Amino acid sequence: MKFVDEADITVKSGDGGAGCVSFRKERFISKGGPDGGDGGKGGNVLIRSTKRLYSLYDFNSRRSFKAQNGEPGRGKNRSGKKGRSIEILAPIGTIVKDKETGELLADLVHDNQQIVLVKGGDGGKGNKHFTTSINRAPRFAQEGQQGKEKRLKLELKLIADIGIIGLPNAGKSTLLSRLSNAHPQIADYPFTTLAPNLGVLTFDDEQSFTIADIPGLVEGASDGRGLGHRFLQHIERTGFLLHMLDIYQPSSGDILKDFFIVQEELKLFHPSLMKKNQVIVLNKIDLKPINGKGIDKICHSFNDLGYECLAISALAGEGLEELKQLLKNQALS
Repeated sequence: MKFVDEADITVKSGDGGAGCVSFRKERFISKGGPDGGDGGKGGNVLIRSTKRLYSLYDFNSRRSFKAQNGEPGRGKNRSGKKGRSIEILAPIGTIVKDKETGELLADLVHDNQQIVLVKGGDGGKGNKHFTTSINRAPRFAQEGQQGKEKRLKLELKLIADIGIIGLPNAGKSTLLSRLSNAHPQIADYPFTTLAPNLGVLTFDDEQSFTIADIPGLVEGASDGRGLGHRFLQHIERTGFLLHMLDIYQPSSGDILKDFFIVQEELKLFHPSLMKKNQVIVLNKIDLKPINGKGIDKICHSFNDLGYECLAISALAGEGLEELKQLLKNQALS
């Protein structure tokens, strides 16, 4: 299934049913009073988050949602039935905005969180409500209130305990597949991953943490290069970041420069991203065997900057158990 993190939809609540004009018609009662019932309330449009969905893909095929209208009132003081409400399902992490004004209407951060997007119109009152001392037989009733229509913009920001970031081809997808039950597309060329992938890291004590593989960032991502904005927004809700670096063939030719390229893009997109804890992971040590002192020297450079650092081979599995424990400690801290 294609990953989709933005969608435009239109929602409309149900119209209220009209009130009824009616008079009692019973044997031996020649002038029965008004007995017109009220119209039913129109249905609401709601949105509810669910952990069963991971993408806004379903909105590609359906972009319009309308609740049922309320039924009109009837004689003998019978009210019309309420219109059925309609519930829209969306993944956890979905933000709902008014398409016209940009107003934030809902931020779905918990499972089964439900928000009313537009309320249904009230039903009209029947003629029984309009009796007065002057007019004891009103021949009019109230029309139902019209439902409301809104154009909405849905944006998905993945919520994960751990976000894996780094330049293209650093080995993020390979690591995700080794740490979790995810099966991302993997190949040896940049931008293999064109959308975030989610996985779950589970430990023997049954504790588990969600991991998001954020597609490769590039220099200029904060300005939208390489779909940068679409990628960066998914970092905002991760608990902490695993910054993966290719020790075998750094994109810029220098591993520290690779690190600062990504850091700068995080800062330019939103300064708050710089406050997230980061763990540095040097990958592909199986392709570039270097002595322990060489690895230690690189890690010390990151330690001096205030980061924990670990060297692994995601492909060969070297260092993964140590990394898992480090991630667990970070997630629980």
